[in-house]
Amino acid sequence: MTRTSLSALASEFDDFLFASIGEGRNDVPLSVLSALARLDIDPWQEAAELAQVPRETATQRLASLIAALPDGPSARLDPGRIAARLTALLPGQPSSKISLRGASPDVGDVTKFRAGICMFAVYITITLAAQWILASRQTSAEVDDTHTVASSEALPPLPPSNSGQ
Repeated sequence: MTRTSLSALASEFDDFLFASIGEGRNDVPLSVLSALARLDIDPWQEAAELAQVPRETATQRLASLIAALPDGPSARLDPGRIAARLTALLPGQPSSKISLRGASPDVGDVTKFRAGICMFAVYITITLAAQWILASRQTSAEVDDTHTVASSEALPPLPPSNSGQ
């Protein structure tokens, strides 16, 4: 890793890497950076990897690393609780729900969705009403034609009138 990329990562993960895990040997404060270094893990690389996985996965991984610390705070504190607090400091930390289901909709998206549903319902209502009106007009026109044809066939032709008689 070059010095430039290291400094670029350093600022992004500062809150996480310099956060206190607790007290280590001789009651000296132990940061995430120093804990990862004690475990012979590149702190910036580990921080970058933890930032890319779901929060629950990152918390479990970090808890196992904290528990593996020799003479670390794991003897006195809960590594899971510490890891949960620390993973919240990672930048752009995805949660498993978001990574599995996509981003949750905001109020504007929900409003747009509801408006779309309402517009669709109005469109369907107008379409059905137009079809009903056309069908009723067509039926009444067929009834009128049938009535005209039926009445002319039902009556016998009238004899010519004799006006001379």
